[in-house]
Amino acid sequence: MTHAWPMPGSSSSHIPKLKPWLICTLLSLFATHSHCNGGLDIPQEVNLSTNIDSHRSQQLSISWLGGTASTFDLIVLRTEFNETVFYETVTATQENGRHHWNWTSAEPLKCTSLSVRLRSRDGQKTSDWSTTVIYRGLDDPSQTGSRMFPQDPVVLVGDNITVCCIVGERKEFGNIRYNSTVMDSVRLSRRSYATTKTNLKASTLTGTNVFCSSALNLLTGTVVFVGYPPLPTDLVCETRDLTSVICQWSPGNTHLHASRRTFYTLNGRDCAEANPKKPPTDCRLPEWAGNWTLVARNPLGQSSLSYSAQLSHRVHPVAPANLTAVAHAWNATLLWDWEYATYAPLALACQVEITLDGHVKKRTFSGAGLRSVALLDLVPVTEYQVRVSCGAQQNFWKWGSWSKTLAFRTEIDVPEAPDLWVSLDKDDTGNVMGQFIWKPLTHRQSHGEITGYELNLWSPEENVQHTETLAPGTYETPVNLTHMAAAGRVVATLTARNAAGVSPPVSIVIPKPKSDPEPGAVSRVAGAGGGFPLSWASNPNASQGYVVEWQEATCLHDCPVHWTKVAAERANVSLVSDSFRAGVRYILSLYGCSPDSTELLQRWQGYTQELVPISAVPSLTTNQRNSDIELTWQEIPVADRRGFLLGYRVYLITDRQLTLFANLSGPGSRSYTVKNLPVKFYKFTVKAYTSAGEDTGSTASITMASYTDWLLLEILASLGTMTLFLFIVTFVCYKKRKWVKKAFYPDIPEPKLAGDWSRTQGPLDVKPHANSMVHIVDESAWDSSKEKLVVIPEEDEDEERGVRDDPVDTDEPMSIRYYNQVVDERPIRPRYPDSSESSASSLDSARTDVTYTGIQTSGSSLAFRAEPMFSQGGQQPQGGFPVSPAGRGGGYRPQVQPEVPGPDPLPVAPQSFPEPQPEKGGSFGSYQPQCLWQLDSPGDGDGDGDEGSIGAPSMGSPTSVASTQFLLPQEEEGGSEGEGSSSATTWLHNLLSSTKS
Repeated sequence: MTHAWPMPGSSSSHIPKLKPWLICTLLSLFATHSHCNGGLDIPQEVNLSTNIDSHRSQQLSISWLGGTASTFDLIVLRTEFNETVFYETVTATQENGRHHWNWTSAEPLKCTSLSVRLRSRDGQKTSDWSTTVIYRGLDDPSQTGSRMFPQDPVVLVGDNITVCCIVGERKEFGNIRYNSTVMDSVRLSRRSYATTKTNLKASTLTGTNVFCSSALNLLTGTVVFVGYPPLPTDLVCETRDLTSVICQWSPGNTHLHASRRTFYTLNGRDCAEANPKKPPTDCRLPEWAGNWTLVARNPLGQSSLSYSAQLSHRVHPVAPANLTAVAHAWNATLLWDWEYATYAPLALACQVEITLDGHVKKRTFSGAGLRSVALLDLVPVTEYQVRVSCGAQQNFWKWGSWSKTLAFRTEIDVPEAPDLWVSLDKDDTGNVMGQFIWKPLTHRQSHGEITGYELNLWSPEENVQHTETLAPGTYETPVNLTHMAAAGRVVATLTARNAAGVSPPVSIVIPKPKSDPEPGAVSRVAGAGGGFPLSWASNPNASQGYVVEWQEATCLHDCPVHWTKVAAERANVSLVSDSFRAGVRYILSLYGCSPDSTELLQRWQGYTQELVPISAVPSLTTNQRNSDIELTWQEIPVADRRGFLLGYRVYLITDRQLTLFANLSGPGSRSYTVKNLPVKFYKFTVKAYTSAGEDTGSTASITMASYTDWLLLEILASLGTMTLFLFIVTFVCYKKRKWVKKAFYPDIPEPKLAGDWSRTQGPLDVKPHANSMVHIVDESAWDSSKEKLVVIPEEDEDEERGVRDDPVDTDEPMSIRYYNQVVDERPIRPRYPDSSESSASSLDSARTDVTYTGIQTSGSSLAFRAEPMFSQGGQQPQGGFPVSPAGRGGGYRPQVQPEVPGPDPLPVAPQSFPEPQPEKGGSFGSYQPQCLWQLDSPGDGDGDGDEGSIGAPSMGSPTSVASTQFLLPQEEEGGSEGEGSSSATTWLHNLLSSTKS
């Protein structure tokens, strides 16, 4: 237990002035203190000694004589600056009457001079201070040189170190650098400076430099070695000669070398060093001890290891010596010697390492004192490399050292039987061509250099034999088998020859030529692991096994053929070959072999690994069909598919993105139609895909034209076609106008009276319409006051019938009915409805006046007014159509027949008619042909009246006996349509009439 006390003897350059009362108090205390010191001895004969072998031993050993006290006050000061370094109460040890205590300095003891004083203490009682004892440092004025301490210290990794620099007289201190780092320093004395480096790292082989420099020059320096104490591991002891012992260990890395390296002793004996620059890793002793202790020492500490074992459990044989070989074609014998005779009774296990073509195999043998072994199943004419290593068979410890490598070569022997196959095909002329192929014999199969081959073909049925001798480098030969195959079974035999003799023969029965397989006869097989796993139903006829043949499906001529043979008891095989390539389609054929035939049993096709198609869809085109776009493309060649096609995908490219439009399953798709698209620019991509993915795709773009334009083009094309057709028809009709007129528009013959018209004709039994009455007035004397025929409107007629009771003009003749007169019974031909027109007129042949009381259509009754020129007294008549005067030939000439007056004739208003003039050649009662009916000119004059210009259609108008033309044509409502029809009819009539001669 130490206690800190006020530091006595401290000097001060300035002593404050004390007051009288304070002086009295101090003197009283001093007197009391002097009284307390009584009875305690002052330490005497203080002695200082040091141990500075390392920075860890920078201790100042202090001893003194101090009486019976057990505690002392110790003060240590730096002498030059009188600075307190240590001041504590310590408990000292006592030995031989002297007290001892060790004080460790933070700085090397040689850096500066130290002053030491002691006093005894017993509780509160203390003695006087001992005489000051000074430990002289090297900064004493008598030492004028520059120095640095400690010199070349060895420090443990992670510790701290304090170094000091003593500057020479008349030198100026600059700094202290640890390696390249400038350190903070503390001044210890006038010439001494110190610095501390903490948490040291392991140093390099040459240590870490520390420099002390002035402002201009390097003054001095030191090297610090930072490392670890020794820590060896894995101590093992064994014997090699069954007598001595060798122990080995792992030294570990202490980062200390040369004179600071680790030194070892084994069972107290120094271990010789093979290389002083490196620590030893083994140590030898002449006798087996059974127990061993290894001690390792270096400047930072020491450690030890122990090991124990029995001799027979730690046998490590040496390498066999003088290894030799006696070689034959298929075996060899190895022989060797042992270095120590003590191995003769030892049971050994030896391993022989055999190297062939870079491949290493090991074979193990055993025996007492083993000195030779026999190597079997070697390959003729082959060079081997061997070496031997042995170990104890009982209580095996480890394999011994390897012998030197020995090389030897086996002898020659006859070749093995070649692997023969034949591929048959038919040429264009129908000849059966056989390509006999066999695999080259490897070095392990040839047993020497091949000098040639012999191929023999034999037909047992015809006993015909054909032999060919082939050069050594030949592995296939074509043979025309047309004649031999036609005779029946053909057997092919092949042998190989070398210097040792002829190989065993290999024979096959030539199969039938291959034909194109039927659809569905070739099944698919999926590849796996770079090959094809095949299986089939066992065939009892394949007593000599099976042959699996394969070749590329896309090859057409001179295709390389590969095959493998399978034992008869197997019904599966996993085909793996260096010839297989990913993305290539192969055709595989299975043959069953028997002594009498070789039969094709099954065929497959497949890929070892499917890839994406190598080429894009060829010839992608687009075609617009109204609002649809049709995409078409061609088939991808089989060689470019690199897998079984599963179908096609149609994408629409929008904003650099692909949008799936359609997925067409099945490889047979060649087109796709995108329907109902708006008019704009489109870009499509079509990609074929297999199970491995899609190809890069083919792209086609199209800008759609407005399909209304197409519609207009179609309409124009249709109109053009129709126009051309009409033009052709018109041209033909014009060229053949006589025939057309004759066939479709013959001349109307002049009317002729047939039979005897003097006798009275019976009326035609046709019931007329109730309002279709014609009143005929027969006057024997012409009354010039009656200017014209008057048409009585239907309304007036009704009034006369039902309302009016006016008297009837007695000058009017009686009313007769109108009858059509049948003159000709020939069938009536249809005529154009507008080819002739009729108008209401009067009958002129008998100077009679005709009054139409009502011409009624199917839907309405029309009233006709008379022309103004025929009215009496300048007033407008009530009739709608005028009667043409005699001689103009434009009026209606109806046929008449007197009617017996009925019981109730209709009254007729008295009218005045002009006397019509008979036509030339006409007579009373004769037929008068009808003139054209003018729709646009119902009157013969001016047409001044507004109502007189309106045409009135007619239903049931009378016709000519020789014509089907209505005398009063029917007119649809609407004057424009009637005019157009009339114009067209007139044009055609004029055209046809122009042919008339």
